Amino acid sequence: MKKIPTSNSKLAGLPLELVPPNVAQVRQKAAIPTRLLIVWGVLLSAGLGLTINLYRLQIIQASSLQKKARQQQTVSVRPFVPRRPIVDRNGNVLAIDQPTYTLYIHPKLFKVSKAEIADKLAPLLERSPKQILKQIGDKPSGVKVVGNLKEDVANRLHALRADGVELIQEYSRLYPQTGMAADVLGYVDTNHQGQAGVEYSQQKYLERSVGTALLSRSAKGEIMPDRLPEGFLHFDDLSLQLTIDSQLQRAARVALQEKMKQFKAKRGAVIVMNAQDGSLLTLVSEPTYDPNTYYKYNLALFKNWALADLYEPGSTFKPINVAIALENGAIKPSDRFNDPGSISVGGWQIRNAQMSSHGVINISEILQYSSNVGMVQIMQRLKPGVYYSWLEKLGLGQKVGIDLPFEAPGQMKKREEFTNSPIEPATAAFGQGLSLTPIELVTLHATLANGGKLVTPHVVRGLFNSQGEAYWQPDLPQPRQVFSRETSQTVLEMMENVVTDGTGKAAQIPGYRIGGKTGTAQKAGPRGGYLSDAKITSFVGVLPVDSYRRYVILAVVDEPQGIAFGSTVAAPIVKSVMETLIAIEHLPPSDIKAANEAVLKP
Repeated sequence: MKKIPTSNSKLAGLPLELVPPNVAQVRQKAAIPTRLLIVWGVLLSAGLGLTINLYRLQIIQASSLQKKARQQQTVSVRPFVPRRPIVDRNGNVLAIDQPTYTLYIHPKLFKVSKAEIADKLAPLLERSPKQILKQIGDKPSGVKVVGNLKEDVANRLHALRADGVELIQEYSRLYPQTGMAADVLGYVDTNHQGQAGVEYSQQKYLERSVGTALLSRSAKGEIMPDRLPEGFLHFDDLSLQLTIDSQLQRAARVALQEKMKQFKAKRGAVIVMNAQDGSLLTLVSEPTYDPNTYYKYNLALFKNWALADLYEPGSTFKPINVAIALENGAIKPSDRFNDPGSISVGGWQIRNAQMSSHGVINISEILQYSSNVGMVQIMQRLKPGVYYSWLEKLGLGQKVGIDLPFEAPGQMKKREEFTNSPIEPATAAFGQGLSLTPIELVTLHATLANGGKLVTPHVVRGLFNSQGEAYWQPDLPQPRQVFSRETSQTVLEMMENVVTDGTGKAAQIPGYRIGGKTGTAQKAGPRGGYLSDAKITSFVGVLPVDSYRRYVILAVVDEPQGIAFGSTVAAPIVKSVMETLIAIEHLPPSDIKAANEAVLKP
């Protein structure tokens, strides 16, 4: 048989159908292994590629892909948490967060005309339909109509069930007693951050700490409520409690406002301190502001001037100087001094107010008559360096450390200038040439009222829950003994004579023993010297002299007009505040008969 060639012949290039059958079969059998190899090659390549891709996705990129998946399946939420309330010492609310709503409208979603929507909204918003239509204009969506809506208005708007009307809930800070305690409270801005007062200084205690939570999404992208972490929306019931008494605060503000109006004064302040522990029952500064609408006021009002501004205390500093001289042994309570009405010091002539002279008087009478000449002679018995060291010991030139912001430190001359110039100790003897804040003067007088201890003034009592249990209380510095109990009591009794027989008679309250000291000081000029047409009047009182529970009350009135002195402007304010304090604290009179007679007197 003749062999038929299958390759390298003329038949090799012919199509299969033209090749004789026996030759075609041979070709077909030869092509099958080739196809299988190609298919297997493709499958192996695909498998290898898939394996490499799987390795890349599951090993190399696994962490990044898992992160992307979590981001798609979860949502990070940090809910808005209301600030803690602020209450006074009796639990009366001074500041609290309340839900408010902002109204947005989306005209493109309306199923009725714009005019019909405007007609429905107008009575609820106390606007005319025309005003609302003008506000909408041609905007298709996201039109902010009004913010800060109360909950009752929001409920009525929601009841309309109108398409395209949207209410967004927010929180705003409410001060229900308006400006009554603004000097202490301060305010929060639109970001809910404290900017003044305890809202600023106690921010970390007022702001509830709630962490961010990761919530799961459903297949549709909706948050699944059953995946909320336990306690996610649970708020504590803590409130920041102050030492301030709202009733006394209000009474002090009214008394101050009346005198400021009567004497057309520039500004004023009233402070009431518990002398034992430094807690403030009242801290009033005028003029004030309403923290609910803080944006309407001048920025200068937000910095409480009773803490932030310095002034020369004048004669109200004299009892402190007497205590220094007594404690140092430079004088004895029975010592007497001649007051001819003027005295020359270092070429400067120092005179009493109104050019008065008092002859030979004792130390109590020096305070009673507010003798500048007598005070200069007392302090001349101390070496200037010793006197300066005492002023430093009392904290002059430093801050008192109150738990409110923007406090200014007092000011004194440098030691070298004070000790080398005889006039400096002489003027400091009657409260000039040194500057302090009203809060520092109250703190210094508390040392005379509490047995000689320097305490730290404060307005924050702590964080308390709804059951009255303390969660946190401030760690205040321990009171520091600066005068002996004997010295402070001696000076306090001398101050009592100021009220019974001296310049402080306007502060008398029948049946009660009250110590006090008036002050009428010239204001220092911006370029040195003193202003002839500007003064500060003040009165500091201590009530009651014969009890272990004592309170220091200071009234300062800046630039009163007319015939204005500490005795006529400030002392009546302190008396009015003390009368309210007596009722609130249930302070018994020393002389019950005199107190009853005063009540029955027509």
